[in-house]
Amino acid sequence: MPWYSYAAIFFVLWWLVLFAVLPFGISGQNQDEIILGTERGAPSRVGFARKALITTAVTAVIFAGYYFLTAILGYSFDDIPSFVPAYQ
Repeated sequence: MPWYSYAAIFFVLWWLVLFAVLPFGISGQNQDEIILGTERGAPSRVGFARKALITTAVTAVIFAGYYFLTAILGYSFDDIPSFVPAYQ
């Protein structure tokens, strides 16, 4: 598989993991102090740089597992039915 296919898979995985990581550690303004002119449920501090680093680390681990299974061991989506016993 070409390198740009792996880059595309990493990119898609990164966005999926980002949406899973975004809600962690968010506290609304109703828990801290309310800034005038904003919604009370809006987050007071997002910390996007930290979340981007966590997302990159988690994605790297998931991608390493995917790369190990596909490039090193040679598994593909065609091998999935071979794990399930054939019932007749």
